[in-house]
Amino acid sequence: MNKLIHTSLVESDQHVEILQRDPSSPLFSIKTFEELPLKKELLQGVYMAGFNRPSKIQEQALPLMLAYPPQNLIAQSQSGTGKTAAFVLAMLSRANAKEKYPQCLCLAPTYELALQIGQVVQAIGKFCTDIKVNYAVRGNRMLNGMVLEEQIIIGTPGTTLDWCFKQRVLDLEKISLFVLDEADIMMDMQGLSYQSIRIHRSLPKSCQVLLFSATFKEPVRAFAERLIPDPIVIKLREEKLTLSNIRQYFMVCRNAEEQYKALCNLYGSFIVGQVMIFCQTRRLAEWLSRKMSGDGHQVAMLTAELTVVQRASVIQRFREGKEKVLIATNVCARGIDVPQVTTVVNFGLPQHQYGEPDFETYLHRIGRAGRFGHRGIAFSMVENETVELVHKIEEHFQTTIKQLDPYDMDELEKLAAE
Repeated sequence: MNKLIHTSLVESDQHVEILQRDPSSPLFSIKTFEELPLKKELLQGVYMAGFNRPSKIQEQALPLMLAYPPQNLIAQSQSGTGKTAAFVLAMLSRANAKEKYPQCLCLAPTYELALQIGQVVQAIGKFCTDIKVNYAVRGNRMLNGMVLEEQIIIGTPGTTLDWCFKQRVLDLEKISLFVLDEADIMMDMQGLSYQSIRIHRSLPKSCQVLLFSATFKEPVRAFAERLIPDPIVIKLREEKLTLSNIRQYFMVCRNAEEQYKALCNLYGSFIVGQVMIFCQTRRLAEWLSRKMSGDGHQVAMLTAELTVVQRASVIQRFREGKEKVLIATNVCARGIDVPQVTTVVNFGLPQHQYGEPDFETYLHRIGRAGRFGHRGIAFSMVENETVELVHKIEEHFQTTIKQLDPYDMDELEKLAAE
């Protein structure tokens, strides 16, 4: 929902590439939503939701999504570029309100992201009052024999699989549009890739498939090919995957205690409003939460071990400003939009199992501070032995991460005044 309260989408200089293998498929782009075959209720909903004109990725993707015959599509686009609104428009366009059964199915890797997609559906579909949404997520129990009348189902792969094959309440044969969001993270979370493929194999051959991913490297490409043979691919050029609207800094500390002192200095002289702090492990997140709470800070913590209800409550309280600090593991690195957040702190850099920097997680972490082109700032607290990771990140993204002295209060205050 927070994506939709802005008056326009981010202005992006990212060049869009289209890879097409079907010469009979028409390719064209649009500059206004009026050029699309949208019902007046949907057009009204788009404008009421705050979208004045299509973003770069929407200009190319929406005509393909809404075309007849339906086109299968893979779109590589970062979060914050309007991809959710694009496939939501496709679902709302394809759903027939007169038919009281599921017709559109959207899979997301986490409960939070599924719920957020549903909020976008409700916002853009505000005037499509006969189109309903249900959530195939942990905690939403279905009994054998129950009848689903909602036209759009949004869920996580595991629960959706249960609804299809255990409870047998979701008939995949009737699904005409299948959306897979965040395909790259699906492959990082155990079992989600297999579950998604199993669901897809049970869909009718006529079902339109839309796959979205923030990256389109070889593992994603191979996964996509298993789902969609010979797709149309819309992708942003790899060299443009940077966040130029976010200033990036790092501080070198000897250990976690010194990192905490640096954080306190930073917080005391610089951070105003809400901040997200990312930790690599739950143990570190819990330790930091105890330290900050003991020093009187209003702190919330979000980790994968929390229940669905607890996670929803934490995010809602943070959005409402009841806690000023959200300490999170990587579960929150994607898909959570809180516009008040302009500052992100990496309490240690994200790393892969063998010690190499996790570039994609770093990108998504700091991206929480730069939603829809807003200016943001990101600080990384690193130990001496991990300074090399900073330089690898600089090289990978062709960017500069400036070193700060965590004990130079004048420098921090000067930075805050910029």
